[in-house]
Amino acid sequence: MSPFSPDLASRRRALRTVGLLSGIAAGAWLGAAEAPAKLVSTGLSPVTVSLVMVWGVFLARWSVPALLQGTSAVGADVRHAPHLVVWAILAGSLWSIANTLTVHAIRDVGLSIAFPLWNSNSLLGILWGALFFGELRGATGGQRTRVIGGTIAMCIGATLLALASTHEAVHGSAAARGVIAALGAGALWGTMYIPYRKAYLTGMSPLAFVTFFTVGELLCMGIIALAINGATATANELAAARGIIFWLMLGGFIWVIGDLFQQYAAKYVGISRGIPLSNTNQLWGLLWGTLVFGELRRSDVSLTLVVVGSVIMAIGAAAVALATTGDTEHDRWRDAAEHEARRYGVDLDWVRARLVGTAPSPPRRNWIDWTLVAISTAVFVFVAGIAEAPALAMDLRWVVLLCIVTVALLLAAGTVLWRTTRFN
Repeated sequence: MSPFSPDLASRRRALRTVGLLSGIAAGAWLGAAEAPAKLVSTGLSPVTVSLVMVWGVFLARWSVPALLQGTSAVGADVRHAPHLVVWAILAGSLWSIANTLTVHAIRDVGLSIAFPLWNSNSLLGILWGALFFGELRGATGGQRTRVIGGTIAMCIGATLLALASTHEAVHGSAAARGVIAALGAGALWGTMYIPYRKAYLTGMSPLAFVTFFTVGELLCMGIIALAINGATATANELAAARGIIFWLMLGGFIWVIGDLFQQYAAKYVGISRGIPLSNTNQLWGLLWGTLVFGELRRSDVSLTLVVVGSVIMAIGAAAVALATTGDTEHDRWRDAAEHEARRYGVDLDWVRARLVGTAPSPPRRNWIDWTLVAISTAVFVFVAGIAEAPALAMDLRWVVLLCIVTVALLLAAGTVLWRTTRFN
């Protein structure tokens, strides 16, 4: 049976599987992407770290869609729903501010503590999904209980992690700044998911959405760098840090892979489930922070609070994410999608087809696509050629093991995503 012509109930089950696997893979890749931000310990300002990461993000946002589907597919999506370009740029701007806050948080309270705090965006994702997009409407009592119970568990876990930061940080003011920065990033990222969901209900492919998303990222991050550091200071920092630019850009590239999976999760199981599931990156952040970088070794109390808090938050996120979407709730999503289509004058048949991940195969890739891929590759090869080993203590055995598992999840989730949706 063709993946584009099964009965609706079977199709929805397949898409739920795609969404769940995408969320799991997103957690691993988003967790790995934040590890390069540990380079703030070398003296770079958080703004400069975030700016260089956005360069890597920008290259990935254009080259990966060109490689997977081609720019012609991106152009077709824009012709159907041009209003979503504005929403994509807005979402990218929110991301840039939030990412800068996360670098501040990592500097002040560490990766393993900051991760779960900014993952409070799950709470906002649940709220916005229910208020604006019909998520959880039509859900059974058991499904709603899992969502409410999971939300409470995430709040308890976040409280334990905030307490852990007061034990680990040397200065109380630094701990407070780190907690506030992480929670602020969570609030901005939670709000950023509104444009995500609008785009995918209306029919735009995640690969098309992220292409314009990155325009907002780069513009906003450039403005932040000039406003806070100034052009001269930023240029001087970049010149002095030329040996680690590659690692930060690589972090941005890795983040794009995780974010793409997160967006497919949001598309196929909703933001109220997909975002908590992708926020298992808190456990990956804990693994990278403790096993690779040796965080929290100074305090048994801190380690206990972080482990317990992270586990509780992960259990809560799993309960929310695995509250399976039923046919009644899917019908509510369809109603919300049709409402969006009528509001912006988008073709209803196109929206309905994209809602279940079907669309004609995109045209063959052209010279523009291969040029974008070649430029991105050349830039990464160049900065890799001048890269230096970062001056950080790392356990390379754990680096290798975590990388193997992360790549395995990429291959597994990517294969299922391609076979089921052709990346639509």
